[in-house]
Amino acid sequence: MGASLLVPDAVPRPRLYDVHDWTDGEWAFEAEVLDYVAHPVVSPERADLDRAPGLPAEWWADLRRALALLAGAEGVKVTVRDGWIERAFPQFLGIPAPVKVERVTGHGDLHWGNLTTTPLTLLDWERWGLVPYGYDVGLLHANSLLVPDVADRVRLEFASVLDTPAGRVGELAALAEMLQAVARGWYPDLAPRLLARAESLTGVRPPVPVHSEVSG
Repeated sequence: MGASLLVPDAVPRPRLYDVHDWTDGEWAFEAEVLDYVAHPVVSPERADLDRAPGLPAEWWADLRRALALLAGAEGVKVTVRDGWIERAFPQFLGIPAPVKVERVTGHGDLHWGNLTTTPLTLLDWERWGLVPYGYDVGLLHANSLLVPDVADRVRLEFASVLDTPAGRVGELAALAEMLQAVARGWYPDLAPRLLARAESLTGVRPPVPVHSEVSG
């Protein structure tokens, strides 16, 4: 609910009208009343891409604008915690954790299943909060690696973020999270490209992901 109060209205997202909480014995439930979004999701059945979505230049400009506005919003919680980074970088990337992590307010789960086509809408705000700078676009890039043209487009559109030391840390945090998901059985087709991208950034071949319970 915090996003509805703290995130600028110009960031395209479903409007929240009400929240209903109730309990039934040991169970607790929460339901949100949101705008109905009629336009299609870019990738409705998976977080990553398996084909180019053919998004226009205006869509990419709207995404850049939305993330820039979001970065300037007040964040009320840390979504990607220091403790997780300290454990996950050695375990999933094979490198020490960074000494410093620059954070901005971000969506926290920016993948192709949470973005609509034109007009752009950002869906699923459960993980929004303070994330490493570059984490959101790093996560989107990681979920684009099966379609190299789209991955290249993400790097082009967000070069001013990813091509910085802080942005590199954020992208590595996103890759570590994706490789943790691989260790849990997700993204088998994407795994080799995630490993290759991590190695291209660090010069170190990450450990082959194995089952892990590291939590964020």
